[in-house]
Amino acid sequence: MKLNLDVDVHHLTRVEGHGNILITVRDGKVKEARWDVVETPRYFEMMLRGKHYSSAGILTARICGICSIGHALASLRATENAFGVTVPPAAEKLRLLAKHGETLQSHILHLFFLAAPDFLRVPSAIPLLETHKQVVELGLRLKGLANELCDTVAGRTTHPVALQPGGVSRFPKGLPDLQDRLRRALKDLKATAEFFQSLTLPDFQRETEFVSLSGNGSYPWIGGDLLSSDGVRRKENDYLAMTNEYVVKNNTSKWARLSRDSFAVGALARVNNNFDLLHEGAKQVAEQFGLAPVNSNPFMNNIAQLVECVHVVEDGILLIDELLELQGEPTLAPVEPRAGEGVGAVEVPRGILYHHYTYGEDGRIRKANCIIPTTQNNANIHHDLQALAQSEVEKGTTDEELELLGSMLVRAYDPCISCSVH
Repeated sequence: MKLNLDVDVHHLTRVEGHGNILITVRDGKVKEARWDVVETPRYFEMMLRGKHYSSAGILTARICGICSIGHALASLRATENAFGVTVPPAAEKLRLLAKHGETLQSHILHLFFLAAPDFLRVPSAIPLLETHKQVVELGLRLKGLANELCDTVAGRTTHPVALQPGGVSRFPKGLPDLQDRLRRALKDLKATAEFFQSLTLPDFQRETEFVSLSGNGSYPWIGGDLLSSDGVRRKENDYLAMTNEYVVKNNTSKWARLSRDSFAVGALARVNNNFDLLHEGAKQVAEQFGLAPVNSNPFMNNIAQLVECVHVVEDGILLIDELLELQGEPTLAPVEPRAGEGVGAVEVPRGILYHHYTYGEDGRIRKANCIIPTTQNNANIHHDLQALAQSEVEKGTTDEELELLGSMLVRAYDPCISCSVH
């Protein structure tokens, strides 16, 4: 066993934003193992003060270029709950379809271009163009379909314009063609599963509390109760009791905790808490990889993302059938501003996103709070890293092996660091 190890990653690549990994082992004991977020704070809640409700969703979509649809939906839901607006059924389905497009966009980007290079021991996806060209083409094909789905429904690939207070601005054209392409994408997702089955997933477990929205008859994406795998259940408006943010040294992002020192949100949390609500094809992929609740291997978040890719494609096919029957129905409800408060909770790719606004009678925001999934995950990443370092030291790992595994662990959470430093 090597008695002294040093890992100093500054900054971690293939994640969004700036974060550092520091691990120090002396005489066979872990002296330090840290995940530090060092991104400059962005203060976007302050930027929302005084803004009119009609611009809030458009502005907050700019918080993230990956989860822009999720931010817009959480913002719109908070506004609509504050004003007592009921969104038309056709608009609800269109919003969910747009959300599925974003989930597919993000998960495919992460699986093929951020995570896969680690498993194949290359520094980026670029070398894969030579060694795994068909795999890269597979990822690009699925990403292209996801982009087009967002573009068609939300008005843009990123930073949506069709999602408006009260619903959706128009009923999109081209849904039958998209439905055909979604059906064909199931074959590509089967090939994706076969590719990831050829890779070796690190065997690491740390018992964790998982937090997600709770599905009510369907797999949850937009609104509803908040659920923990430790049995805690809260209403959407009671999100502060679920997140419990606090400040820590060495981090510009807050941390969060619930029943334990930390908890996890994201694809694995959703699958763990709502497995029975997955479509059958998604369940079959989960079974291929031995993914069943409650799974406490953070590296399995990659596989949970793949499972969700299958689910959103299958659900998108069904949603388009339902939408075609609603063609011609209204997609926008009237919005009358009033003084009030509203919370919007949306499952974005990396976990639950919360927007909370207080409005004045003039329809302008008096106070805003946004809690980001990666903010909620950062403490869990830190504690996972400590446990991983200790287990690897006992196995006699090298500095290089520990650096790779630590980097893979953080990337498995697919962190969006710049969003977390609110």
